[in-house]
Amino acid sequence: MRIVDTHTHVIATDTERYPVDPIGGKQSTWSQLHPVDIDGLVRALDDAGIDRAVVVQASTVYGHDSRYVVEAVRAHPDRLTGVYSLDAMAPDAVDRIRHWQDQGLSGFRLFTTGTTMPGQADWLGHEDSFPAWAYAEEHDIPVCLQMTIQGLPALRELLRRFPGVRVLLDHCARPDLSDGRPYRLAHDLFDLASFPGVHLKLTHRALAASEKGASTTPQFLADLVAAYGAGRIAWGSNFPAAEGTPAGILAEAREKTASLSEADQDMVFGGTAAAFYPSLAADGSAS
Repeated sequence: MRIVDTHTHVIATDTERYPVDPIGGKQSTWSQLHPVDIDGLVRALDDAGIDRAVVVQASTVYGHDSRYVVEAVRAHPDRLTGVYSLDAMAPDAVDRIRHWQDQGLSGFRLFTTGTTMPGQADWLGHEDSFPAWAYAEEHDIPVCLQMTIQGLPALRELLRRFPGVRVLLDHCARPDLSDGRPYRLAHDLFDLASFPGVHLKLTHRALAASEKGASTTPQFLADLVAAYGAGRIAWGSNFPAAEGTPAGILAEAREKTASLSEADQDMVFGGTAAAFYPSLAADGSAS
């Protein structure tokens, strides 16, 4: 099995060339306490036996300046692909998409919530963002979303308007699973499976949520695969924002997903990511 990590970050040691300018004005705690640069990330991937990875722009460090992600991809084109951050409300959003795509990156991320910006941003679905969504749909540019489950109704309306867009929800949109089956508190997440372009990023946050209250991880995963299919679920470590090493995070994820069939595990830990981001194809080249 080729292992692909869909959610990693890199933090530069050179603060003059890459100045800190986080979305919301507050730098994330993790990036200050345990930053990892490009070389450190590649070493950690090697130690974990992870073949390829997606470097996601650290929005809580650099905002929409994704130059360090570009540097990472250019340094290791056979191992890494990159996702840039975008202000979809900006008048020049489409120009910024063209710019970062031309720099070799493979899709954009919309940051609508997080530890430094608690609560779901209300701009998701605003008409000013429509040009960016339309461009992504026309050019088959994948969209990664850092959001909460509270934002899913707005996303549903966006997908009705732009049904061809492929999206990947960080942390499965942070669902509340504590009520257990049939997961009524997370019904919006399961209902969204009716949109074929919606994909889910299975991280430590989602796996931890599946162990709370009446929920169990095997039941949650069984229901998630039944709704979406393993071909729309991809694993991500969230390293180094998550505590631990990719090796340890991967081992824990493999243990918690052991209830899935071998074929489904193959998709979750590699196949889905390679299909969603063609630059992660087995030969290391874009298709």
